Amino acid sequence: MQKVIKVENVQIGNCLPLVAIGGVCAIESEELALQVGRKLKAIFTKLGVPFIFKASYDKANRSSIKSWRGLGFKEGLRILAKIKKELNVPVLTDVHEVSQVKDVAKVADILQIPAFLSRQTDLIIAAAKTKKVVNIKKGQFLSPWDCKNAIEKATASGNDNVLLTERGFTFGYNNLVVDMRSLEVLKGFGYPVVYDATHSLQLPGAHGNATGGLPQFIFPLARAATAVGIAAIFFETHPNPKKALSDGSNSLALDQVEEVWSKILAIDEVVKCK
Repeated sequence: MQKVIKVENVQIGNCLPLVAIGGVCAIESEELALQVGRKLKAIFTKLGVPFIFKASYDKANRSSIKSWRGLGFKEGLRILAKIKKELNVPVLTDVHEVSQVKDVAKVADILQIPAFLSRQTDLIIAAAKTKKVVNIKKGQFLSPWDCKNAIEKATASGNDNVLLTERGFTFGYNNLVVDMRSLEVLKGFGYPVVYDATHSLQLPGAHGNATGGLPQFIFPLARAATAVGIAAIFFETHPNPKKALSDGSNSLALDQVEEVWSKILAIDEVVKCK
């Protein structure tokens, strides 16, 4: 039995048409976030794809103390609230501390547990207790089977509105790989599965004080993940990835989004169990 989760007017399920979860890595400015959000909404309205906007108000796990983290908690949430209202779309953002969960839940429709924090019991419980949808990113150090424990932490708190996101597994130094078998294992838990098409192509710490990336593989791996039959594709985009203040090296260029999605949608139509 595959669970279907509703977020506003969006239904997310492994047997339903693919959902897009996309936006900027971190909010660099209100203007940029709105620019990207408007463009993505226009693209996905044209393609007939349910769309959820994502952005981080704070990147608390950057490689270096000198790395840019974002505009801060209050300003970031203000901008997310404006995007949600102006674009009339659900929004997703990550939470790093238990103390922030209640305030974030007032704005975001989906609370995301970052991959590095996917074993943080108190954080998962706090997020689940808000009754909002909780997106648990599988840690780069976890097997897909380990995610059952994270699911149980949320459901034991009275919330079974859980998404599971695959974003690659650490393979040696400064490298991630995606085992497509993982998507099938995660589906076996009965919850919607998301594939993170951009973070899974990071090269963690490859630049010494910054993370590198392999964006040329975004489309091939998104295509492969879609062929497995999943609920959603998560991706980060930017008008000029080379100038992005966070994760530009593994972001999808904004002008490539429509072409990439047009191609993977054709695959999704074939594999879905409708």
